[in-house]
Amino acid sequence: MQQVGLTKLDELAINTIRTLAMDGVQKANSGHPGTPMGVATMAYTLWTEFMRYNPRDPQWPNRDRFVLSAGHASMLLYSLLYLTGYDLDLEDLKNFRQWGSKTPGHPEYGLTPGVETTTGPLGQGVGNAVGMALAEHYLAARYNKDKEDLFVVDWYVYGICSDGDLMEGVASEAASLAGELGLGRLILMYDDNHITIEGDTQLAFTEDVGKRFEAYKWHVQHIDGNDKDEVAAALEAARNMLGAPSLIVCRTEIAYGSPHKANTAEAHGNPLGVSEVKLTKENLGWPKPDETFYVPQEALDHFRQAVDRGAQQQAAWQARYDQWAAKYPDLAAEFQRMTRGELPPGWTDNLPGFKPEDGPMATRSAQGKVLNSIAAKLPLLVGGSADLAPSTDTYLKGFDDIGHHDFSGRNMHFGVREHGMGAVANGMTLSGLRAYTGTFLIFSDYMRPPMRLAALMSINPIFVFTHDSVGLGEDGPTHQPIEMLAALRAVPNSCVIRPADANETAAAWRAALERQDGPSLIVLTRQKVPIFAETARPYEEGLSRGAYVLRDAEGGNPDVILIGTGSEVQLAMGAADQLKQQGVRARVVSMPSWELFERQSQEYRDSVLPPNVKKRVSVEAAATFGWCRWVGDEGHAVGIDHYGASAPYEIIMEKFGLTAGNVAQWALAILGRPAHPAGQGQHPGGRHGRGDAPHEEDLEQQGGTETSTESPAHKQS
Repeated sequence: MQQVGLTKLDELAINTIRTLAMDGVQKANSGHPGTPMGVATMAYTLWTEFMRYNPRDPQWPNRDRFVLSAGHASMLLYSLLYLTGYDLDLEDLKNFRQWGSKTPGHPEYGLTPGVETTTGPLGQGVGNAVGMALAEHYLAARYNKDKEDLFVVDWYVYGICSDGDLMEGVASEAASLAGELGLGRLILMYDDNHITIEGDTQLAFTEDVGKRFEAYKWHVQHIDGNDKDEVAAALEAARNMLGAPSLIVCRTEIAYGSPHKANTAEAHGNPLGVSEVKLTKENLGWPKPDETFYVPQEALDHFRQAVDRGAQQQAAWQARYDQWAAKYPDLAAEFQRMTRGELPPGWTDNLPGFKPEDGPMATRSAQGKVLNSIAAKLPLLVGGSADLAPSTDTYLKGFDDIGHHDFSGRNMHFGVREHGMGAVANGMTLSGLRAYTGTFLIFSDYMRPPMRLAALMSINPIFVFTHDSVGLGEDGPTHQPIEMLAALRAVPNSCVIRPADANETAAAWRAALERQDGPSLIVLTRQKVPIFAETARPYEEGLSRGAYVLRDAEGGNPDVILIGTGSEVQLAMGAADQLKQQGVRARVVSMPSWELFERQSQEYRDSVLPPNVKKRVSVEAAATFGWCRWVGDEGHAVGIDHYGASAPYEIIMEKFGLTAGNVAQWALAILGRPAHPAGQGQHPGGRHGRGDAPHEEDLEQQGGTETSTESPAHKQS
């Protein structure tokens, strides 16, 4: 393929991108040089002729967004950021993939100025871009109030995606949703280079991607990605397609210019080699093929025009914004809070409180009441479910739906697309919205990649999961989450909150909305649970601490501590009543969030779980993995370390030992008193393993005079 439509300055600038990418990867001896070399013409045209951005103010609210979904091509983005004048210098490019550098192996949001989202896991960036475009449409519908050209929201979302991105299912889900909504201002440039790690895409990917996206209701164009004139014309046409998202299929050549490695899989994920780098530079007519990281001053000056251009574009917008703000001061104040990530004053005034006589109530139902109480004061709270709103109670009543070319509503219908839903929610959050999603806890596995990326980026979408245990009953083991809580708690920087009742549910939403540095995962019941008078306490004294003493022992220090989460707090309360009748002093601790509890001072943690009280029993209708941290070597974790069963939930709870009586029996057993705790009930048919009840001698050892040294996580209840 030949470069077409280039002046000498264009060619010099484009080859500057290529040589920086080659040199950065070669110096690191790690990375992906081929894609930056192949898409350099596309990226150059976009960044110098179409995108609006201000390198001196990377967070300018009305900037265009650029998403490098093909995050392995990070040297492309780092080169562009340096060349156009962001706070990145040549030394940063030389430190590509090194300890402490601002140029990690894949772009990371919050680390490198100008990086809009963390990409690398393929397809996620496509979903983020859809979320950003959705946010732009929602914000435009809210803030662009007249036709006097006082628009304060009118930015575009551009992205570069790869064959790998478009093979991943998450991209298909997000693209399908974007087409259904008619998301204009979303323009993806597809690097159609026919090469993946294993070889030619003929190995596994021969479909007509353009036809697929046409079926998704996208505007599709096919061009030569090395023809600058074709690239510019396609971008202009896409910008004018305001009623649909656009895909520009750009036929490119991986490792363009390399004499021996162009169009080969070897150029995808490996340095070209010192000799091949030099040969490639010579082949491109590079002025100094023997010098690394050489940037011609003429090319740098050309790129750096972005600084003045961006300042002028932002100044023009600011003048428009000032006129708009004078006309709509309340909206302007809201807009400023959005840019600062602040909640409106007095938003907690409408948080409901609940009394025992209001129950029993499923915590998913309590959530519906909470959401609809606070929604009016939180106009940027936008979300929905994966076709499960009636079951997850995530619908905002009194507000319209977001639909095809209609973005005035607040309720998103994501469809049965959990993979895409999480990625889209991340993009919405990155654009200023307080996005939330809803599905069943069992389907959290479908959302793990975007949830992990939200945690990595320290952004704060809210992921709601209902039907949180075997308590959902008759749907059976395919829908009963056993291991999900443990898996979600293992993700650093995520905050899992499993409230015990309606009051804790209201507090959970407050904690999630006030959280700034990571995602919140609110986990809720399908079945009804009692409302405790003890949970109606000041927020600062309850759920916000992660764990707190719900009911203390009477008449002295506790003999045993019972720890519960979610629907099992009622079992701990019931067990405490039974133990009281036998002269055992039991403290009940509600622990809705391990992560919030871990953030408290050691003094507070010790006040809830005194180190000298070593007899502890936890109860949670889930895998016991991890509970050893809280119950210690002399305690016991009551839970489920096998799959569930299909039956009414009351029967399941009884058969699996999730009863107040069994919790009390385990407390007596670890105290060395006569007791007969139940082991894990055997699953019907015994077909799931790890289901046999412990042998009688095991129960005697666990509840007798000898202290077991076995980790409580392995003591199956």
